[in-house]
Order: sequence, then C-alpha cells, then structure tokens
Amino acid sequence: MLKLRRGVVVEAGEDGRLVVEVDGERRRAWADEAMVGPAAVGDDVVVNTAALDLGLGSGGFDIVHVNLTGGLDGGATPPGVHVMKLNYSPLQHPVDPVELPADAVPRPARRPPVLVLPLHGHLAPAAWAASRCGAGAIGFIQAGGGGLPGGLSTDVRELRRRGLLAGAVTASPSYGGEREAISLVGALHAAAEAEAWEAILVGPGPGILGSSTRYGHGGMAALDAAHAALALEMPTLLSPRMSSGDPRPRHLGLSHHTRSVLDLLLGAVEVPLPEGLEALWPLAAGDPDPVIAEAGDGHRLTTAAADLPGYAESGLPRRTMGRDLDRDRLFFAAPLAAGAALAAAR
Repeated sequence: MLKLRRGVVVEAGEDGRLVVEVDGERRRAWADEAMVGPAAVGDDVVVNTAALDLGLGSGGFDIVHVNLTGGLDGGATPPGVHVMKLNYSPLQHPVDPVELPADAVPRPARRPPVLVLPLHGHLAPAAWAASRCGAGAIGFIQAGGGGLPGGLSTDVRELRRRGLLAGAVTASPSYGGEREAISLVGALHAAAEAEAWEAILVGPGPGILGSSTRYGHGGMAALDAAHAALALEMPTLLSPRMSSGDPRPRHLGLSHHTRSVLDLLLGAVEVPLPEGLEALWPLAAGDPDPVIAEAGDGHRLTTAAADLPGYAESGLPRRTMGRDLDRDRLFFAAPLAAGAALAAAR
C-alpha cells in the first residue's frame, strides 16, 4: 500500500522543493508541479513518505501526493487527447503523444546518432562535450530506470537554459517533459523525422533503481534504449558507466550495469572510452585491457578525448554519489568521451 502521511509545508523553494512538517518532524519533500500544482508555506498536503523512511540516498525525500489546500479541481483535458500515461494507476493523466501517424515511414530517412546513457549523471557531461565538439542541436529522451517525472531534473533545466539541449521528451514510463512519447522507439522515430535534432541522448531521470542483482537495476533501461535505436537503424553508441572511486567493487572499472547490457545486446554498438584510460584507472593496463575484456564480443571499442579540466570549470554538476570529480575522474571522463564520440558520429 502507498505510505501516505498528512503534513504542512513549512518551507517552499524553487522547482517544487519543500520542507514539510509531518507528525512534528521536518522532512525534505518535492511537489511535481505539473501533476499536483505549486505548494506554498502553510499548505495542507498529503505526502508519500516511503523513500525517506527507507533512508534511500537516491530519491531520499517525500513526494507530495495531493495538495489539499490547493483543492481538487484538477487540470483541463486538452481536446482530442485520449492517450493516458501512468494508466490505471492513481496518477493516470492524458497526454498528446509525439509519435508519428501509422502511415509514416517505418524507419526514418534522417538517422541522427543516438548515445545511450547508463544513468542521469552522464547527461550533463555528455551534452556539454557533444556541444563543444560540434554536435549541433542535441535532444534528450528520458526513459525509465531512474526518476520518472520530467520536472525532477535540475540538470535538464540548466542544460536547456544554456542551449546545450534543444529539447526534452519523456518516453513512457517517464512523464511530464516538454513533449510526451508513449514508447522509446516512438520517441526516437519522431525525433529523427519531425524534430531538428542532429544528435540524441537517451537515458533515465535522476536517481537509479538498484538491488545488487545482475539484472534488477535501472541500468537495464539502456538495453531497451539501444535496441530501439538499433531497430531504427540509427548509429548507436553506449556511454559506459565507469568509476575509479566507487566503494562498491561491482562498479569499479567498467560497472556491472554496463557489462550486463553489453552482454545481452542483440546488436553491436559503439562503446567510446576516454583516452588515457591507464592514467585514469591504473588497473586498466594490459592487452586486452581487463576492465573492458568482459564487455562482450562484437561491440566496437573506440577512444575519444575527455576534457576534464574544461568540464570542471563549466559550472555544471561535478559530483556523483557524494564524490567530487577530483575523487572519481573516470566517472566523468567516460561520458565526456562519449559525448565527443557522439559529435564525431554525425
């Protein structure tokens, strides 16, 4: 059952960030304003407390389920819209999808390259590097695997503000983006045919699901994204999740998340690696390098420059799981190299 509690908003910041008092305790909370409207100090709200009660580092805050002070009038349904997202759940709502009509060409004539991201922390460095390397208009498609609300990401807002992203689409089960798509393949198809995007990033929203199992984690969403791009015959690259500072051995070097995806892929993809890998991760020395040896057969391993000093000075996010860029250079070097490779694939 949903773990719902009643509380009062005691602090209201930007982008739906709140502090809500629940049973005398002040707790971090977030209101998805596209779904429940804005909240103000003094508002009587019902919050879902499950994540914070579990002590989750990713998603460790309460979610506003309904604003009782704001009322229950709800929003207007756009005329002609009959497609639901989060259908048959208590949060179902109508959307106008971007998918092209049934008589559209099954495979797009334009086929911009697609870079599949393993987690949201790769989005800012990949977009920054791709833009710096001349990728042109870059679009982002938010998939599953992490946070589902499109309004949750401060990275997307900042990248859009800087012009590093030309647009953002949420593909089911994600929702609430600038545009909506029912499926990943539908989002990619529409982006190639109808949008002016010259390169596409696909990845999850903030946070990631994890269970310390081989396949039970949000990183597996990359498998679906890569298969969708390959099915549309679009040049497909995979940004590898790598780390030199993660305390969990399964994520050191090449993360088991990326290994699992590469092992299960039904087609070959390009896997860009940062130049100077041995300096970033000394255990990578050797031939074939042991960090990548388990990546699976058939995939094309390439190298690209990773401008770590430039990104460090960009003002974009430089922390992952509490670690600064200086403590885990490999984590950031991987998407920086992948973004450069995306631009080269145009």
